[in-house]
Amino acid sequence: MATKTMEAKVLLLGNEAIAYGAVEAGLGFAAAYPGTPSTEIVETLFKLSKKYGFYVEWSVNEKVALEAAYGAAVGGVKSLVAMKHVGVNVAMDPLTSSAYTGVEAAFVIVSADDPSMWSSQNEQDNRWYGVRSYIPVLEAGSTLELKDVAVSAFELSDKFKHPVILRTTTRLSHSRAPFVIREPMEIVTRGKLIKKPDKYSMIPSVARRLRREMLNRWHHIREFMNTYEFNWIEGEGDTLLVSVGSAYGITKDALSMLNIGYDKVRILKLSGYIPLPTDLLEKAFDGVSRVLVVEELEPVLETLIKSWAYDKGFSIPIVGKEFVPLVGELTIDSVVGALSRFFGIPNPLSSIHVSGSVIDELPIRPPNLCPGCPHRGTFFSLRKALAKAGVKPIYNGDIGCYSLGILPPYRMQDTLVDMGSSIGFANGFAHILSDKEIPVAIIGDSTFFHSGLTGLVNAVYNKSPMLVVILDNRVTAMTGAQPHPGSGYYQTGDEAPYIDIESVVRGMGVEFVIKFDPFDINKSVEALAKAAKYVKERRKVAVAIAERACTLFVVGIARRRGIEVPLYSVDMDRCTACGICYNAFSCPAIMPLDDGRAYIDPSLCVGCGECVYVCPHGAFYLVRPWSEEFKKLWW
Repeated sequence: MATKTMEAKVLLLGNEAIAYGAVEAGLGFAAAYPGTPSTEIVETLFKLSKKYGFYVEWSVNEKVALEAAYGAAVGGVKSLVAMKHVGVNVAMDPLTSSAYTGVEAAFVIVSADDPSMWSSQNEQDNRWYGVRSYIPVLEAGSTLELKDVAVSAFELSDKFKHPVILRTTTRLSHSRAPFVIREPMEIVTRGKLIKKPDKYSMIPSVARRLRREMLNRWHHIREFMNTYEFNWIEGEGDTLLVSVGSAYGITKDALSMLNIGYDKVRILKLSGYIPLPTDLLEKAFDGVSRVLVVEELEPVLETLIKSWAYDKGFSIPIVGKEFVPLVGELTIDSVVGALSRFFGIPNPLSSIHVSGSVIDELPIRPPNLCPGCPHRGTFFSLRKALAKAGVKPIYNGDIGCYSLGILPPYRMQDTLVDMGSSIGFANGFAHILSDKEIPVAIIGDSTFFHSGLTGLVNAVYNKSPMLVVILDNRVTAMTGAQPHPGSGYYQTGDEAPYIDIESVVRGMGVEFVIKFDPFDINKSVEALAKAAKYVKERRKVAVAIAERACTLFVVGIARRRGIEVPLYSVDMDRCTACGICYNAFSCPAIMPLDDGRAYIDPSLCVGCGECVYVCPHGAFYLVRPWSEEFKKLWW
């Protein structure tokens, strides 16, 4: 592809590099649901779309995002969909079928996996999805390769008219490297559907034929992988190390630390490995006496290689997870340890100890809701309201900032599994608990649109008594304040249709709906108590909606615009050192002095005023009042 190279290199996050690579490849359509570690891909594409004119959207969930991008690719426009690893679970139905039908233009699915679970509920390895779905998987060997591998993903998909998974990980996505940015030769944003119901309508008779066609494409893709430019062999030793993705660089560093040269080992570096490049693999196996597969998380390659080697009649030892950790992302420590055990040599890192270091002396700092977070007021009020209503709650949490409700002092998340599981689990508990117990589902606004709607419909239809508390802070806060259908604007800042949660809930048939402002603790307790009593007495679902925008988002806008943020302080004569504000309420801006009395750190206070309602002695007072400009930001 003819390109024009800009003069200067640009320092980019790995996710940003993927976005630039997609544009270089001629991207015309992109969709995603925000989720760490994938979010910055589409955030970057939003910025680039202003220059290049392609379409980008935040979709309500990953399934819709994948279907939208899939549809655009069927319509002849190069498309990308991005999501974190667990998001692929949501999108699996159309993902599997996309391999059967194929596409008319490139269709790239970015799966951002999260080894070590830095911001996720599990550590699943999405390479298996490529194996089970007959979708090729590409993975960069380093952050430096990400942009070029992204370009090659589009080229591969376009060549075979088949979807391609580009797998990345938190370490690759969130590391920075210098990249040369190239202008795209052509970007096509308008396509045309050539009607082919015998290809794109997946009735059984069509699907049976498409499966055979898919397997034929799979054979040709396998041949391509044998010559894929980011796969290669280096070294001449009789021990083969097979490395995939970022394991390649770590393996090379570990060999250097162990003083093992290429006269003793050879490395098969794979970035395109599903389907398995068997010709290249056979060449790498030639003359070796044993094989170690170095890969992160699951033994995907190890399993595939062992199966292939058995069929080919190789009798040499092939090992992997016997030495390489099955848990967490690979580090230089873990790979040095694995190689030292494999080669039977001393581990030079085993004698390094950090006991007694500064790290050991650092205090533990658990995660906490931000100062002024409206969720704090909701949790505080909810506990009081349920006690007032005489309800014994079973708390069902969900994915979002409010997941922190599991921690003290709240401890209000008895279950927390996946997006939408709060209402889903509550549906189950509603029919098996005693009448004295009531399931309480706590879910955010973005999560509600993502996967709470169907659970609530189920609750209404099946008469499931539960209290659903929807925390409407206007944005997808946990991943960086991206907008959603209830925000009223797009990522670009342009006005968008506002989908009112209350209207949606009432339209589903919920008879009791009440709103409250979590900053007003007294009225919040009253509203939530009414909702809880309704569930207790009427044995039906009730919905309470907490309406207050994300404080971090609002204060950020205020400071950028030079709008003064309100400030509260403590009247020391009124403070009795009861500790409710910094213990039971747990606001990070409020801390105890040596005598136990409260002190507000002015650098942390955002003027929410919740402390005024929390303090039974009236010790908090307003120092710097709310301006009209500041009030308007809360819309």
